[in-house]
Amino acid sequence: MSQLEIPEHLKYDSWSEALKQGTLLGQECADCGHQTAAPKAACVRCGSRDIETIELETTGEVYSETTIAVSPVGFEAGYKIAIVHLGEAKAVGRVSGDVEIGDTVTFSGAFEHDGQPTPQFEVVSE
Repeated sequence: MSQLEIPEHLKYDSWSEALKQGTLLGQECADCGHQTAAPKAACVRCGSRDIETIELETTGEVYSETTIAVSPVGFEAGYKIAIVHLGEAKAVGRVSGDVEIGDTVTFSGAFEHDGQPTPQFEVVSE
């Protein structure tokens, strides 16, 4: 566990600050148990606003991946992004190195561009 104070209500600012400090925060719905890896005002499954901030697992399995061949301004093309199962939550992030669906990856910190962080993952060697 990190030394980060986990906010009761997760908003983008506290989510991104935690990410910059190396902690993946998400939310869990108190009514249906659904977990998300990014701040939401309400549960995307049942609509409940009774959601709490949780610290997510940092190792998971690649659910889907793609290579960005035509990148946005400021990014070098040819980088990989993936949707990663982290326990019950799915996170979207950059992946360094070659990755395939089903690979195990671990959170390695935040990738930042213009002060905007996104989770970054590395493939776990077996």
